[in-house]
Amino acid sequence: MKKTENNRCTVIIVLVCIIGVIFTVQLFNLQVVNGESYREQSEKRLVREATTYAPRGEIYDCYGKLMATSEMGYSVQLYRTKIDTNKLNTILLQVANILEKNGDEYYNNVPIDTETLEFIEATKTVDNFKKNNKIDEDKTAQEVIEYFVDKYKIEQTEPKDCLKIIALRYEIASKGYSSYRPVTLAKSISENSMMEIKERSAELSGINIFSQPMRKYVAGSTASHIIGYIGKISSQEYEKKKDEGYSLNDTIGKSGLEATFESILRGTNGSKRLEMDSYGRIANEEEIEESVMGNSIVTTIDLDLQIATEKVLEENVKKIQSGGFAMKFKDATAGAAVVMNVKTGEILAMASYPSYDPGEFIDGISNSEYAKYFQDENKPMFNRAIQGTYSPGSTFKMVTGIAALETGGIKVNEYVKDIGVFPKGHKPACWIWNSRRQAHGNVNAETALKVSCNYYYYEVGSRIGIDNISEYAKKFGLGQKTGVELPGEVSGVLASREYVEKLNARGIKKTWTIGDTLSASIGQSYNTFTPIQMCSYIATLANKGIRNKVTIIKNVIDAEGNILDSSEVKKIANEKLGLTETELENVQINNETLNAIYEGMRSVTGDSGGTAYGTFSSFPIEVAGKTGTATAGSGSDNAWFVGFAPYDDPEIAVVSIIEHGGHGYYTAPAVKDIMEEYFGYNNNDLEEDLTMKSIEVELIP
Repeated sequence: MKKTENNRCTVIIVLVCIIGVIFTVQLFNLQVVNGESYREQSEKRLVREATTYAPRGEIYDCYGKLMATSEMGYSVQLYRTKIDTNKLNTILLQVANILEKNGDEYYNNVPIDTETLEFIEATKTVDNFKKNNKIDEDKTAQEVIEYFVDKYKIEQTEPKDCLKIIALRYEIASKGYSSYRPVTLAKSISENSMMEIKERSAELSGINIFSQPMRKYVAGSTASHIIGYIGKISSQEYEKKKDEGYSLNDTIGKSGLEATFESILRGTNGSKRLEMDSYGRIANEEEIEESVMGNSIVTTIDLDLQIATEKVLEENVKKIQSGGFAMKFKDATAGAAVVMNVKTGEILAMASYPSYDPGEFIDGISNSEYAKYFQDENKPMFNRAIQGTYSPGSTFKMVTGIAALETGGIKVNEYVKDIGVFPKGHKPACWIWNSRRQAHGNVNAETALKVSCNYYYYEVGSRIGIDNISEYAKKFGLGQKTGVELPGEVSGVLASREYVEKLNARGIKKTWTIGDTLSASIGQSYNTFTPIQMCSYIATLANKGIRNKVTIIKNVIDAEGNILDSSEVKKIANEKLGLTETELENVQINNETLNAIYEGMRSVTGDSGGTAYGTFSSFPIEVAGKTGTATAGSGSDNAWFVGFAPYDDPEIAVVSIIEHGGHGYYTAPAVKDIMEEYFGYNNNDLEEDLTMKSIEVELIP
């Protein structure tokens, strides 16, 4: 029995020793031999799914030149980790300092200047900020900083450091985040910032660098009003779009083609699985679903012509403003120009001055830049080509002339004697009478256009009445949206009895008078049209009354290179813009009428005495044109020039307007230079190509 018990004890002792050795070996294996490997694996205990952002579709000009594209960039994102508030604030300050040191920006929607520690100048922005955060409206910037220091439990004492933390904490609070869903703190950061943040990842808990496609506007500010810009999705936009897969970290088209075709350009995001350690650092990535690039848009824009048009427009504005045409008009600070294919309705160039840089909005515009754009009285964000409405002045006279000739109010070769002051209505006088007490004498349909005789159009307007004039203006699309695929287009106003009735319905008591008819006959009264409407009108006239739908889209190409059905593309645009597709009716004009109007417009530029002869007399191609000088309500008169070329077989229609430009004669050089670019006669530098001599000019309509 005793021997048996001893054997059992021996076996137990041996077993214990064996087990102890096994445990010791295994412990040695875990801690020493494979310690580092198991330590790494133990930290890979958080598995998250992240979005793989799709590259946005590209935007091209009609020749395939890139205007907007996407390129890979770096963004800074923050995941929630188990750290206290003070540690979080310290990390955010470190990130902000790294970004600032390398010239990068982080999201900052707190309207307090980081240098002066004062509110930015945009009062409305400050008021909305206080209201949204339930802060008393009389609080100073310093008091607002103190409010957030207390709210976010910030222990730093330097005010500028506090403001950096506040900016990022405010972004986090606005967008929200978790251990599975990050908040983006900065986009498009430099490689220096990216490397430094990665190197310091151990101390920056929850901070990760992600690479994702970033929007790039290849030509800078060129065509900015056409392309538009993208920006951070707002909370209101997110509420409308969240069911479509948008997140609060997304960007979205805000204006221009970027906004109209957001659904086309956006693409389809993919997803990937992330393994993250306890510090919030990515340890491994695995793609689950591949992203699909958005569809690309080929526009009708000729990029070279667009660049030239913008340059010419800007230089024309500055030359008028500085007195380069003898008379100085200091309030001439803005304008627009449109170039259209006569035979197709395609927009080849469309410029609005002043302009803006869409690249500044991609990652969230800074407070100072926001103030610069939105407080500028010249409104650089305003697309004057489709949103600006102006009285057409004498550029409307072709409509009145056609209406009179087509309705039998006057015959082509019938003369009207200009005696200076018209005897009806408010007894308006011709411009030449007001200027130097002279009259044009006998004029007909052709010569009345050449010398821009107001008296002639007062007479024919009084004969046929406003209803006939407004009917023909409607046929040319005036006072109506063109349907171009851009947001924000306005209808303008067509002077008519119908419009007066609308005013009366709104409680504005008006009665149509003979005086209104006389003013409307020369493009004044209630008439206010957009430059794009005017260009469509001139293109229709040049096309012998055949109206084309105005478009800026040639086609849309998907990621596989297939061209999308144009009717579907137009449907998407119409739904976005709230438009209804309608068939356009051609304007029926007999050849005798057309010939008289055409010859009158040709004589404006090609015959001595024409109101733009001095500009086009040496131009190698015959141009049909018309100057226009129109009252602007306040300040100097607006200046128009409209025209088409070549005269015998029109290809393009060009319209230019300079706000407060003084005389229509002053805008003619800009149109000539645009035509030179189109027809390939631009050997001289465009800056030197505004060739009008500095001479005194009468107040020519």
